[in-house]
Amino acid sequence: MLRRAAPAAAALCRRTVSTSTSPSSTAAATAVASSSAVNSILLRSLKEHYLEVSKMAPPPKTSPPKPFTIVKGSLDQQSGPVLRREYGDAGEEISISVARLANFLPTGADSDSDSEGAGADGGMSASISQLLLHVDISKPGAGKSLQFLCGLYPDAVGIHSVCLRAKNAESWEGNMASKGGGEYRGRIFQELDEKVRDALHLYIEARSINEKLFPFLQAWLYVKDHRNLIRWFKSVGTVISEPKP
Repeated sequence: MLRRAAPAAAALCRRTVSTSTSPSSTAAATAVASSSAVNSILLRSLKEHYLEVSKMAPPPKTSPPKPFTIVKGSLDQQSGPVLRREYGDAGEEISISVARLANFLPTGADSDSDSEGAGADGGMSASISQLLLHVDISKPGAGKSLQFLCGLYPDAVGIHSVCLRAKNAESWEGNMASKGGGEYRGRIFQELDEKVRDALHLYIEARSINEKLFPFLQAWLYVKDHRNLIRWFKSVGTVISEPKP
């Protein structure tokens, strides 16, 4: 009798153990379900915004003013020059990089300009109405170049700073973010004599660094920002949807 009852009891115990769930396993299952639900919501939101951004109309196609030419592949680079040209009998090499001026201003410093005319350019961000130019001017074989940081607007260009730097110096974006140290770069531009400031403005204007660059560089920066945003949506979605190893 006891021998017959033992297998039945053992089977009952096995069924009880297999059907019962411990608190830890329940919590783990709940966490997995919650994480999957959050991921689904985020992926759906990313897809919606990706499709919305993909439908945005690009700005009208425009070309840079002559004799500037577009640096091949500049749209796909994180940084670097956008336009190049040569100038004068000495064959000066001039390159221009561009960024949003708002990226280098304190938070809220450009709020007034952003609130004025927002959307007036057919969807192009108001913050792209203020550009920061890095102008590099050098002569063939020279170890240093004359570098200008300029504000570019639809109707004007103004010099923020000018310095003489080695051609292989760190990128100008990194230099803008750094503070102190390094080689002497000259006086603050606004502290220079007015005649010197005027002469430097004439110097860059003679090399076609003027407001005529604005339409092309504004459109170029808009397209670059648009491409970067599309890539960002794709990259984030890929990371979230990748299965765990």
